[in-house]
Amino acid sequence: MSTVWPELEPLLGRVQKPARYIGCEDGARIPEHGPGRVSWLLLYPDTYEVGLPNQGLQILYELLNERPDAAAERSYAPWTDLEELLREHGVPLFSLETHRPAGEFDVLAFNLSAELVYTNLLNCVDLAGVPVRSADRGDHHPLVMAGGHCTYNPEPIADFVDAVVLGDGEEVVGEINDVLVAAKSEGAPRAEVLDRLTGVDGVYVPARYEATYEAGRLVATAPVAASVPDVVEKRTVADLADWPYPSTQLVPLTEVVHDRLNVEVFRGCTRGCRFCQAGMITRPVRERPADQVRTMVQEGLRRTGYDEVALTSLSTADFSGIESVVADTVNDPTSCGQVSVSLPSLRVDAFTVGIAAEVQKARRTGLTFAPEAGTWRMRQIINKLIREEDLYAAVESAYSQGWRRMKLYFLIGLPSETDEDTLGIAELARNCVAIGRRHHKAPSVTVSVGGFVPKAFTPFQWFGQNTVDELLRKVHLLRDALRHERGVQLKWHDPRASLIEGLMSRGDRRLGPVIESVWRAGGTFQEWSEHFDDQRWLEAMASHGLSVDEYVHRHRTEDETLPWDHLSAGLHKDFLWQDWRDALAEVGLEDCRWTPCYDCGACTGYGIEHIVASATPPAGGSQGTGQDLARGAEVPVVLSARPPSVGVG
Repeated sequence: MSTVWPELEPLLGRVQKPARYIGCEDGARIPEHGPGRVSWLLLYPDTYEVGLPNQGLQILYELLNERPDAAAERSYAPWTDLEELLREHGVPLFSLETHRPAGEFDVLAFNLSAELVYTNLLNCVDLAGVPVRSADRGDHHPLVMAGGHCTYNPEPIADFVDAVVLGDGEEVVGEINDVLVAAKSEGAPRAEVLDRLTGVDGVYVPARYEATYEAGRLVATAPVAASVPDVVEKRTVADLADWPYPSTQLVPLTEVVHDRLNVEVFRGCTRGCRFCQAGMITRPVRERPADQVRTMVQEGLRRTGYDEVALTSLSTADFSGIESVVADTVNDPTSCGQVSVSLPSLRVDAFTVGIAAEVQKARRTGLTFAPEAGTWRMRQIINKLIREEDLYAAVESAYSQGWRRMKLYFLIGLPSETDEDTLGIAELARNCVAIGRRHHKAPSVTVSVGGFVPKAFTPFQWFGQNTVDELLRKVHLLRDALRHERGVQLKWHDPRASLIEGLMSRGDRRLGPVIESVWRAGGTFQEWSEHFDDQRWLEAMASHGLSVDEYVHRHRTEDETLPWDHLSAGLHKDFLWQDWRDALAEVGLEDCRWTPCYDCGACTGYGIEHIVASATPPAGGSQGTGQDLARGAEVPVVLSARPPSVGVG
C-alpha cells in the first residue's frame, strides 16, 4: 500500500494548522486493506476542524471498520495553503489514517450538509486525481458517492456523483458494501456496478435517469431502463436502540468546533415547522432509550476525558427523559460535579426551570433559543407554535438560574412577512433584556438573523425566496430599531450567500456546469466569508444562459415538476401542498404526537409503534386536540429517521 507521507511531511511546516493533516486522534483506527475488502474514504468537504465532529461520518467510520470486508479512512478538504502546495508538488489528496492516496480507494464517500460545499466536492475529487464528471471516469477510478441532507435534491451535482444515498446510512452502507465486494471479486465493470447499485433501496444513481425540459423548465426526470425504480425512497432505521454509535468518538489533537462529547438522544421531529427541512425529511420521531443515553454519556466521558456533553437532536428538550438524563449526568459522583451539559436544540416551550436548574449546576454552557419569527401571526404561518409567554417563561427560567447571556435565532424573508413582523423581532429582544434586568445588572441578548431559504420536501418548497435587496432592507430595519438598545446585539447572515444557497437547494441538473465554472474560477470554501464571491456565481449563471430569478425568486405552482419529484422523503406531496395552503391561511398544526394523525406519509409501512412519550405533552408545550390525552391514554409514536448529518460519507 502506497503512502504520500514522505512527500507530505516536508510541506506541513509551511501551512497553517498542520495538525489538520496528521490524524492520530484518540479513537482513530488503522484499517487493514487487502483482497476481499472494499476501501472507503469518507470525506467531509470542509476543513478538518469543521468536519471532524460530524457524527454521521464518525458513525459510518465505525460501522465499516467493524466489518471484515471493509476498510474505512477519513479525509477533509485541505485549506488553500496546503492545496497550493499539493498541486505544486504533485501530491494527491490523502487519507488521515495511513496517508494513502485518495485515488487508490474503491469509494470516495462525501457527507453533504450544506449546499455551498459543492465546489469543495469537485476540488477534492480533482485533488484525488479523479475526473470530476462521472461520465469521464473509467473502471479503475473510485466510485464517488454522497449522502446527507443536501442529497434530497442532488440534481445540481448529478453530473459529478456516481451514487447518492437518501436517508439513514447505518443499514444501507452495509448493503452497498455487499454489492461492491461481489462486484470487485467478479471484476464487474463500472457500468454494471452502477446498475447493481440501483437495486439497493435508498440508493439513487443519477446516470440512470434522464431529465427532460420544455420551454426552459423541467418537465420530468425518469429512469432510462425498466429495471431502474421510478422513485427512490429514503432509508429509515427502524429502532435507534440498535445503533449506539459512535461508541468511540474521535478526540482530536487540535481545536475543532463543537469540541465535546456528542450523544444523540433522538431523531426526527413531529413539531411540523414548515421551514425546517430536517424536521420533515427525518420523520417519524424515534427516541433512544434513556438508559442507553446514560450509558453512552458515562462511557463517552470516561473514555474521552471531555468535561462537556451535548445531547443532540432536532429539539432536545422534547426528549421524554431529558430532565433525569441531565440530572444523572451533572450529579454523577465519578465526575465530581465538573461535567456540563449542552442542549443545542431547545424549544422555548419545552425548557423548564427544572432543566435550567440541573444544567447550571456545573459550568454554564451557551443558551440559545430559536423563536424563528417575531410575531404570533408569523409563527402560525411557519407552524412554530410558540407564544410570547412561552419565550418569556423560558427566558425567566434561564435568568433566574444564573444565566446572563443568551442567543435568539430568527428567520427573515418568510412567506407573507410584513415589516411589522420583522420589527416584532426587535420587540421580543427588548422584552427579553427587560426580563434579564430583573435578575442581573447587565444581561445581554444576541439576536442572530438569517435569510429564509426554501428547501426540498417542505411545505415552503413552492415559495419564491426574497431578493438580496429585500433581505438587506429588513436587516437595516432591524438594525435601526435596535441601534440604541442597550443589551441587544444584532448579527445577520450574508443575504448574498443565502441567494446562492437558494439557487442550489432547488436547482436542477442544468446547474452542474455553473458549479464547475465557479470551481474552475477558484471558487472553493464558499461557506467561508473570506472566500465567498457571489459575482462568480452570477457570472457563471449568465454565461450558461440561466436566470437567477427563475430558479430562486419565482413561486412554483402545484402542477409544476420539481427537480426531486423522482425521489421520496416519505412524505405525501399532497400533504405538503395542503400544509403550504394552511400556512398562507395562517393555520397552525399541533405536534402530531398529541393529536390524531395528519397522514403525512412518514409512518406508513413500518409496522412498529413504540411508546416514547408520556400521556401528557411536555410542560408548556403543544397540548393537542385529542380527547385521549384528557383521559390519560398512552400515545403511540412510530419511531425512525436520522437527523441532518447522517448519510453515506
